[in-house]
Amino acid sequence: MSLEDDIRQAAALAAAHAGPGDAVAAVIPAEPRPGGRVYVVAFDDADGRRSWLAVRADGSAVSSRSELREAVSIAALCEIAAEAAGGGDVDELIARLGDLRRSDAPEGIEAVEAAARALRDALGDPPHVATPERLDAIGAATLRLERELDPLAPSPFTQALRAADAAIAELEREIEAGYRLPLAP
Repeated sequence: MSLEDDIRQAAALAAAHAGPGDAVAAVIPAEPRPGGRVYVVAFDDADGRRSWLAVRADGSAVSSRSELREAVSIAALCEIAAEAAGGGDVDELIARLGDLRRSDAPEGIEAVEAAARALRDALGDPPHVATPERLDAIGAATLRLERELDPLAPSPFTQALRAADAAIAELEREIEAGYRLPLAP
């Protein structure tokens, strides 16, 4: 079964917990540890209010605060990493590097282009499952690109991830506050 099919199935399983007028707005697949796939599902009600539920691959709802936080945290980190990687638009960066190579042919441009393509490969096309391995792959490819661009410069990617702590904590609070079930520690 494809990831798209898994997401549709998770949406259907979560919809069993929906109330009248509720619609599944998003399904975010996360696997904080191997074999621990969780789908964080956002619902919008008829008045536009958002609520949340996380379901496992077997359809059971997550009721553990720590399991929910693990899934939300890795999903948020992967999203922030993908947005920050390579300045946010790797395809545009690759195009600009190609233009630069053709117009000026600076020394080392091929290595920079190769690093940018490797980052694009690490990012891939959506949808994705948020995992520690995905986060590591994006980080390694971004670090390679940053070093090819300027080995002495501070890492904008690392700075973006460090700055994300508050945003991730706020997202966790928002999801917990709008969670459809009571959460156990």
